[in-house]
Amino acid sequence: MLTLLYALIVLVACTVLYALTFVALVLCWPFDRKRRVVHALSKLLTDIIFGLPPHWHRRVVGAENVDRSKAYVIVLNHNSMVDIACFYCVPLVFKWVSKREVYKIPFIGRFLLAHGDIIIDRGSASEAMGKVTERGRMWLSRGASVCIFPEGTRSKDGEIHRFKAGAFLLAKKAGVPILPVVLDGTTGLMRGNLRLNWRNTITIRILPPIEAERVQNTDTKELMAGVRDDMVAALAEIREEKKR
Repeated sequence: MLTLLYALIVLVACTVLYALTFVALVLCWPFDRKRRVVHALSKLLTDIIFGLPPHWHRRVVGAENVDRSKAYVIVLNHNSMVDIACFYCVPLVFKWVSKREVYKIPFIGRFLLAHGDIIIDRGSASEAMGKVTERGRMWLSRGASVCIFPEGTRSKDGEIHRFKAGAFLLAKKAGVPILPVVLDGTTGLMRGNLRLNWRNTITIRILPPIEAERVQNTDTKELMAGVRDDMVAALAEIREEKKR
């Protein structure tokens, strides 16, 4: 019963904010090149989603590593669909790189389109990379960050697997820093039989950025390996802290 009530409240919030998002998109189009207003409405929706249950928490560690005046290529580990929604508590305006299938999900797909997020077809690697580069550089030049899951797909075991080069090549071509982020706890919101777990903490750990000069001067494979090693170590530290 509680899950049903929560779902109805979220559905109403989605409907209202869905309408406001497209009104804001039209009205603010001439002067809001980063789509800050649209982003703020999505942040409001995620604040409602995570704020209603009193024992759901999003814990941001390392917020001091974020310079709000900069645009980053943000790389995150990927465990569940919740990863996208939970990240809106981070104080940056950003665009997601997502597979085409995500945009078919009711409400979520339309919100992502309104954001200007980057839709890719994973069936064509060269075409996908071309689109990420073109659209990514456009948003970065406007001051918006670009979020990419460098594993390319969700992890089935919660571990961080091999990275693909797209995010790192984009950062090199755009001349921007890379911001590594580690997510933990996003798979814990749902129990079996579509029941919600009403007590859950999601940790969002923001690591120190890899500055643009270092990105430019480091071999791509070496850069990927170093960032992945840092993220794996950070995830292990988060899990160790949870045991205490």
